[in-house]
Amino acid sequence: MSDFNEAPVRLETSRAGIAYVLLNRPEKHNAFNADIIAQLADVFETLRGADGVRAMFLAAKGGSFSAGGDIDWMRAAGRYTEAENEEDALALAEMLRKLYTLPMLTVALVNGAAMGGALGLIAACDVAVAVKSAKMRFSEVRLGLTPATISPYVIEAIGPRQARALFATGELFDAAHAEKIGLVHYAVEDAAELAAMAEKLADLAMHAAPGAVEDAKRLVRDVAGRPIDHSLSALTAKRIAARRASDEGREGLTAFLEKRRPSWLSD
Repeated sequence: MSDFNEAPVRLETSRAGIAYVLLNRPEKHNAFNADIIAQLADVFETLRGADGVRAMFLAAKGGSFSAGGDIDWMRAAGRYTEAENEEDALALAEMLRKLYTLPMLTVALVNGAAMGGALGLIAACDVAVAVKSAKMRFSEVRLGLTPATISPYVIEAIGPRQARALFATGELFDAAHAEKIGLVHYAVEDAAELAAMAEKLADLAMHAAPGAVEDAKRLVRDVAGRPIDHSLSALTAKRIAARRASDEGREGLTAFLEKRRPSWLSD
């Protein structure tokens, strides 16, 4: 048990179907390196195949959510060839894609500073909640770099103009600004409110049919950015028709008409 408690990435699941992924390097401000990225990728792959998990909360131990890249890791990357750097960066990009495409509701609980690549973790989650004291920065340009691997998720979250401003300036901003631009959904006062919001989101996840949640997330990915034309109308009609004909769809409608709890909502 002590080895588990000291693991830099921890995964815990509850009987209620809630998974908790914890960044557990507080002495390093939960900065990540190649090993942490690999462990996160493995955890997300495990969750993808897990039965009964309805929501995943990504949190961090200590006073920081994540300082982004570990100093030793970045120092080592400075000695890599371009091909080695590409392979290293692809591991981060693929880890984020695994998080982004998880079938259940995913929530980032941001308890403190989040810098650089850590903002990719936040943007790749479905929902983000941050304490108001949290400070954030796309710090890459200050190091002569760009936030390339996290950019698809951040740009989707906040739009190209906000991303351009924050990527290019490396400006430090707080959770209130992150909420204003859509990087986080809720800015809360303190750890107690962070925990209360997590409970609320877990309850919302329990009320939603798990297959419908997965399909709803896929729907957003497939519809976003497409022209609103006949082919899109046909796509959306097919999607709702499939849902209506599904076991979950039939159960949900029947439960509503019979004024009872649906099967996915336990007593």
